[in-house]
Amino acid sequence: MGKTQFDFWQDHATQYLEMAFRSDRRERIHAADGYGKKTGDCGDTVEFFLAVKNDRIATISYDIDGCMNTNACANAIVSLAEGRPISEAWTITPETVVDYLKTLPEDHFHCAELTVGTLYLALANIKDIRRQPWKKLYR
Repeated sequence: MGKTQFDFWQDHATQYLEMAFRSDRRERIHAADGYGKKTGDCGDTVEFFLAVKNDRIATISYDIDGCMNTNACANAIVSLAEGRPISEAWTITPETVVDYLKTLPEDHFHCAELTVGTLYLALANIKDIRRQPWKKLYR
């Protein structure tokens, strides 16, 4: 018997499908406490916008110019980071995102790396803005 063909709807985990097609957190926050933007080698671009309250990520949203896998990874980041202390958000890794999605195609691991890297830029931006608050005005 030959190899069975991949059935997108049946062979992906529900978690992956929900994250891949979810768009309710895709928005730009103009007065974000943390902002990160990164373009991957594949050409996809991800932006994260973080609002912080009491050293916790109160709200996180994103915007992307990319594929469905990058959208799934961005939504996974939102689910994994929102409500967590900033210090815990730094522990999110590409592997954490892949585990959360369950069926991210192996050849799209770079999407998880891109989104996590963008999250790290936004978290670093929070630290930078706290040291030099005037920078927030010129973003």
